[in-house]
Order: sequence, then structure tokens, then C-alpha cells
Amino acid sequence: MFKHILVPTDGSELSKTSAEKAIAFAKDSRAKLTFLNVLPEAPAPATGFSDDAHYDPAKPKRFLEESERQARKFVDPVLAQAKEAGVSADAVFLPSHAPHEAIIRAAQEHGCDLIFMASRGRSGLNALLLGSETHKVLNLCKIPVLVYR
Repeated sequence: MFKHILVPTDGSELSKTSAEKAIAFAKDSRAKLTFLNVLPEAPAPATGFSDDAHYDPAKPKRFLEESERQARKFVDPVLAQAKEAGVSADAVFLPSHAPHEAIIRAAQEHGCDLIFMASRGRSGLNALLLGSETHKVLNLCKIPVLVYR
């Protein structure tokens, strides 16, 4: 069975429900969980290119620290739920402009043998226009993906 499951989470209600289902699945499978939140990439340290441009080399670091602090507000509760259920779990925060790439990279780097992720179940024109990170992961990843809808 599966030993290490990656669970992408973004704080949405669907993501929270998916995390709860992943915890139950991991408990039944005796698997470890790694919760992943994909952070927005940090802005450039410079503002503007004119004579009044300002360069702040610490800006990207501060941005990522604040992004992770905000993400912890919804990752920490699912970590606590996993602990309460007796499931070993940790969390990873990766900045990326392409969440599907970060999800695949995190699963590979952490030795996960399953990705458990939510899908909003969009179809037709909505799916075409809005895209789907889940669909991209399904198409590009060699690791099995369990989709919760």
C-alpha cells in the first residue's frame, strides 16, 4: 500500500475537506502525510526602473516569510488533525508561479508514492478557460494521483 502521501492544500473549503479525507485514508493505510502549500513567488527586490526606483534586497525574503505565516493559518490545523488521528505528518511550503509543477516536484523530492488532491470538478468551457492544477498534475506526473471531489 502507500507509505507517504502528499496532500496539496490551499485553505479552501474543498481543500480542508480533502485534507480530512486524506488523514482518514492515511490512517487506514498507515501512511505518513506531507501537506503542501504552494506560495506565490516573491516579487523582485526593485520597484520601478526610473530615477526614483527603490532597491530592497530583503523584500523577497519578507514576502515569502509573510506568505508562509499566512499559509500556516490553514496548514497548522490539518497538521493538528493528523496528529490527533495518530497520523505522522509534516508540512512543506514551496514558492512557485505554477502550482502543478511545485506539487510534482514536492512529491518527487519527498519520496511520496501518492498525491491526494482535491478537484473542483469543473467541466466544459469552465475547465478549458480556468484550467485545472489537478488535471495538469494528472497529465504530467508519474506518481499515482487520487482525486477527491
